[in-house]
Amino acid sequence: MDISIRRITNKDRQQWFDMRKGIWPEAPDGYLNFDMDEILESDRDVVFFAYDGERVVGMIEVSLREYAEACETSPVGYIEGWFVYPEFRGSGAAGVLAQTAENWARERGCTEMASDTWLDNEPSIRAHIKLGYVEVERLVHFVKRI
Repeated sequence: MDISIRRITNKDRQQWFDMRKGIWPEAPDGYLNFDMDEILESDRDVVFFAYDGERVVGMIEVSLREYAEACETSPVGYIEGWFVYPEFRGSGAAGVLAQTAENWARERGCTEMASDTWLDNEPSIRAHIKLGYVEVERLVHFVKRI
């Protein structure tokens, strides 16, 4: 498969939203929409689409963060969201997207790239490890309604 990459524009909003829904299916639509305008206009955030010919096969959302767990430098490139349609998983698209994100961060002075996923998201954990990411810690978050 020959994967090409393109930075998204506002006209890609619906496809981008659909892929966000694929990552976070439980999230309300309003939550998934709330920061899309800011990301599109930001110098510290970017979203790339991966294509196989004319078909969009996946996307990656990347940001510059001042801090990320276990990182020693700042800013840090951070994978905020990463999605490949199921029928294209294993095609190499995820790796091309990750490499594009890393290159974008490197061009902005980053020497480290970070990411996260849910504890039970084994496919994502495997994809990260396959691409050279190292697990650095696990978190359990708590909340109490008062």
